[in-house]
Amino acid sequence: MTQRSNLRSLKVSPAFKSFVLDQLEELGDVMPRSMFGGVGLYHRGLFFGIIARDVLYLKVDDSNRPDYEGAGCAPFKPYPDRSGTMQYYAVPLEVLESAMELAAWARKSVAAAEHTQK
Repeated sequence: MTQRSNLRSLKVSPAFKSFVLDQLEELGDVMPRSMFGGVGLYHRGLFFGIIARDVLYLKVDDSNRPDYEGAGCAPFKPYPDRSGTMQYYAVPLEVLESAMELAAWARKSVAAAEHTQK
């Protein structure tokens, strides 16, 4: 496998997936679904997060994007060699490590996903 194809892979390690799901237990009703080598995260059927390359990304809109940008987080870019990003940002490590804090950020992402759906 070439380095280029490794960059395209969204593969997630079982340990990281398990860690994220454990950390999101506070949110409740989170269902993971495999997608393109990564994992989509759904809360009561609403798509609000992505795990790709052992990074957690959560949905953003104008209400919560400043939190991520203020923390210096980058948007999800599935293919580094292509332009364009998605409305999902990497979660800061200190937030990921705190289940309570992560649940708060995830709730904002679920709200952002609800607004986008309307």
